[in-house]
Amino acid sequence: MRVAVAQLPSVAGDVAANVATALTALDQCDGADLLVLPELFLTGYTLPPHILGRADDPRLASLAEAVAACGTTVLAGAALGGSPRPTLSTLGLGTTGARRLYDKQHLSGGERDCFAAGEAGTVLDLGSVPVGLAICYDACFPEHARAAADAGALVYAASIAYYAGSEHRRDLYGHARALDNGFFVAIGALIGECGRARFCGGAAIYDPEGRVVAAVPEGAQGIAVADLDLDQVVATRAAHPMLAERRRLPVLQRITL
Repeated sequence: MRVAVAQLPSVAGDVAANVATALTALDQCDGADLLVLPELFLTGYTLPPHILGRADDPRLASLAEAVAACGTTVLAGAALGGSPRPTLSTLGLGTTGARRLYDKQHLSGGERDCFAAGEAGTVLDLGSVPVGLAICYDACFPEHARAAADAGALVYAASIAYYAGSEHRRDLYGHARALDNGFFVAIGALIGECGRARFCGGAAIYDPEGRVVAAVPEGAQGIAVADLDLDQVVATRAAHPMLAERRRLPVLQRITL
């Protein structure tokens, strides 16, 4: 499986400009099966958010057509309209068009004032490869990635938007989620200014032992591509069987001496 991750800027509220950037990224992803774009990429990361009315918004038509022509599935972040609040979502664009795949379950900071939290996780069956989906803060929670692994995911695809100055934590989560679960982690990341904030990127692909196998250079815009040997997931889990040997522990005792 060939995976591409994008480290790109987004223009707040300008869906047409962001679609044009996505089309350029699609041209650069070297025939990848999957391209992971950043969090809230299509609408821009701003609070309160700019809203995309629905997954099949006409402004996405050129991107949907390009995806259908080349066969690369694209995961793209957007704020989607909803009731009573919009959702911070991942759209999937594939050969059959665009659809909403996942709503962020763990909202961070001011996001809680603007969005409704998602109620369910998602594993996307991409051909024969199960791909767990995450959005930024989700990947800070070991249980979120573990739920994807328990559901059979071999790849964990996360779109992120980390504020500048968060680089250490940003990278640590990628290493840890891969190592915790013995699967590949693919992260698409927002970089540069969007609205009033500055974002620090972090697009990278991690192997099942938590090593970086491809990354966009720090501070740069671009695409990183890697061919994932999915047999490596099986081999890593056999050599380091933490996933299989995890015990369902009871509540801890509290003892006073």
